[in-house]
Amino acid sequence: METRIQARQSIYFSFVALVTAAAFSTSPVFAADVDSELEQVRQKVTAMFDMIEAKDVNISPVDGWYTIQRGSIVAYISGNGRYLLQGDLVDLEQNINLSEASRNQTRRELMASVRDEDVILFSPAEKKYSVSIFTDVECTYCRRLHSQIDEYLAHGIEVRYLMYPRNGPTSHAWTTAEQVWCAKDRNGALTAAKQDQKFAFSECDASIVESQYQMGQDVGLSGTPAIVLDDGTLISGYLPPDQLRARLDLIVK
Repeated sequence: METRIQARQSIYFSFVALVTAAAFSTSPVFAADVDSELEQVRQKVTAMFDMIEAKDVNISPVDGWYTIQRGSIVAYISGNGRYLLQGDLVDLEQNINLSEASRNQTRRELMASVRDEDVILFSPAEKKYSVSIFTDVECTYCRRLHSQIDEYLAHGIEVRYLMYPRNGPTSHAWTTAEQVWCAKDRNGALTAAKQDQKFAFSECDASIVESQYQMGQDVGLSGTPAIVLDDGTLISGYLPPDQLRARLDLIVK
């Protein structure tokens, strides 16, 4: 398992490094129409990056450029396949960050694909909002957030926890995350783990920790806790209950 994850991390970070440079072939692409040009651009990109599939390359909002998106990574390539640009594309007339909008859509779709039975769910009596939180059982601010779980619930905020042991599969936190998942009472086990207390667990298939860890990388996490709102907005770091509720109220309005 460790080897697979390290390989994925290597590919992931290699792509991030590569998209900061214009490393594509300089030979021009002559196309009769946009569809054929897009196909040739896709061939160039997929030949250079093993982790990128043809469906990850599509037409962008700017004529003559195409979007490359894999998870939270967004880059742009010129129609002739020569220039690559990584950064935010902003529509100044509408004052919209188009790149962040694409990232939000990807995160929204990823979170919507996660079933309630595949998270550790803390749900209020009257749910007004739902957030997904990537957590590490040993992270200081993750623990601070969880110590206020009753306050989040009192605000009507449902918390869907996903496991993200940020130091990887060889860490103590990873082992603890697997044990939490294998506990009969996962909610109680997670609370105990964040308080450095013992809890009961048994052997089980805990591969979901690896899956959620990979999903966290696709979401674009830079640390924990990481809060993903229903609209795909990513909040990196701890946010107190009242501030999170205020943020959610603004989105709905």
